[in-house]
Amino acid sequence: MIGKLRGTIDSIGEDFVILDVHGVGYVVNCATRTLQNLPAAGEAAALAIETQVREDSIRLYGFLNEDERDWFRLLQTVQGVGAKVALALLGVLSASELGVAIARQDKTALSRTPGVGPRVAARLVTELKDKVPAIHVPAALASLSAPAGAAQAPAMQDAIAALIGLDYSRQQAANAVALARAELGEAAEAPALIRRSLKELAR
Repeated sequence: MIGKLRGTIDSIGEDFVILDVHGVGYVVNCATRTLQNLPAAGEAAALAIETQVREDSIRLYGFLNEDERDWFRLLQTVQGVGAKVALALLGVLSASELGVAIARQDKTALSRTPGVGPRVAARLVTELKDKVPAIHVPAALASLSAPAGAAQAPAMQDAIAALIGLDYSRQQAANAVALARAELGEAAEAPALIRRSLKELAR
């Protein structure tokens, strides 16, 4: 399996790039956002690659980094999401934006993607909400998803503990407090974090 390609941009199409690696041109399917961030033809580029082998074809999918590739893999674990829809999602939302949308259970943001209707958006937030931190989220969310005992701000610890006491799961509490802290700032105290988190959880 091919996991990474480094070469020279030969040409860029609507949904693919041809990457010249020592004289061999690899056709690599990419999300719109990825294609827009590639250098011009003739310049060097490196892509993280996902290889998918089918009975009648072998397809290469390219990403700017491993976070995007991990999201591509994870998105396809949801019923109704194949490679085409996964690439479309990554074309509309960055890895960070996907993490925030799913943590917020923001089905509207996900539904902006062609091919993602209300049902698929609902499945995305339901099935992936507990898997988001393991893939890619903003730093505030990632710090809260660390194992118990890892360093966290006291105010954040207190806010999470309070929400768990209100029968929210640790994951729900961690995501809500992280989002609250991102909005209120690092100096926010526990009471303010709790109030903002409860508003988030009530959505």
